[in-house]
Order: sequence, then structure tokens, then C-alpha cells
Amino acid sequence: MISINIEKKLKAYQGQQVLKVNHQFAAGSVTKIYGPSGSGKTTFLKVIAGLTIPEKGRIVAAGTTWFDAGTKINIPTQQRNIGFVFQQYALFPNMTVRQHLEYATTDELWVKRLLVLGKLDTLETHKPEYLSGGQQQRLAILRALATKPKLLLMDEPFSALDPKMKTELIAGLKIVLKQLGTTTIIVSHNPQELDGWAADELVFE
Repeated sequence: MISINIEKKLKAYQGQQVLKVNHQFAAGSVTKIYGPSGSGKTTFLKVIAGLTIPEKGRIVAAGTTWFDAGTKINIPTQQRNIGFVFQQYALFPNMTVRQHLEYATTDELWVKRLLVLGKLDTLETHKPEYLSGGQQQRLAILRALATKPKLLLMDEPFSALDPKMKTELIAGLKIVLKQLGTTTIIVSHNPQELDGWAADELVFE
């Protein structure tokens, strides 16, 4: 379980806003987060990952304190065993599809399974510049899964996919995430985008 109780100041057009989240995410659960632009959805994911530091609060995962503002505890991102799908993908331009996955894992069977899951098995020697937006997005998802993370954070992860590809990928992800027991938090601006994926919901105002 991951327990999060934080406050983080946000930059907003209307002046200062504060993101306040007090929520517990059960191990292996899937949670969808909705809300308008500027409501702090992406910031929240970055706080969990340790990429952004909140002014107040605590984050405790499986009994381990990742962050505590009061005692100045802040476990580095690399030690949190998190997979992060960034909105802008954050791929390495000089790495092929396969190299992106091999950078994260030496498990060849797992690499092959991920390539098939993302339907990139015929493109494994391609670098990002030769991939479509949808293919790049799928690679970003596969790379986040490569370490078999206990927590997967996904920021608008299906925005570049056509409906058929999205449906097929989500079906495959459900199986993989259940097998791994991964706790998953998905940010989306579109409440209908994840229809059919049984999950908890959080709405940011």
C-alpha cells in the first residue's frame, strides 16, 4: 500500500493554488486521476516519483517512508522502484527500441514479451525518430514496465493511440500489471479514455 498525504504549491494563472492530496493506494490497485489543466495531476505524479518536492506531508510505501517533510527524509527516485510514463515520452534519441528495454533489464524473455505487448517486435532496431507518435508512446510504456516496477505512474499514456490500438494495449497491460502486482496511477484529461478499465478514481478540481 502507498499512503500519500502532501501539500504542494502550484503555479496558476489565477495566482497561488495548493495541491492537497490525502489518499491511500492499495497494493496492486489501479487508480485513474482526472481534472482540468493546471489542477496538479502531473505535479502529483512527480511528487510521488521524487522529481518534485512538496512543502508539507509524507509518502509511505509498503511501510518504507519515501518522503517526510518534517524529518527531511527524501528517498532518491532511483530507489523507489517506480516506472514513469512521461507525457513527452522522454526517449533516448540514440537508442533503438530494443536498447531502451535492455537499458532497464537483462531478462531477454521479458524484453521479447514487452516488444510483443507493444507491437514493436518488428521495429526493435528503430530509433525514436523513425517511429510514429503512437509507436513512441508505446515504447515509453514498455520502458516503464521493463524494471517490473512495484509502482507505475502514467501521464496521459494513451493520447497518441488510435482506439483499436489503445483497446488492445490496455487489455495486455491489465494482464501484465496483475501478474506483477503493480500499483498503477494513470493521469488523463479525458474521463472516457479509460472506460472499461476497472479502477478507483480521483478527481482534481
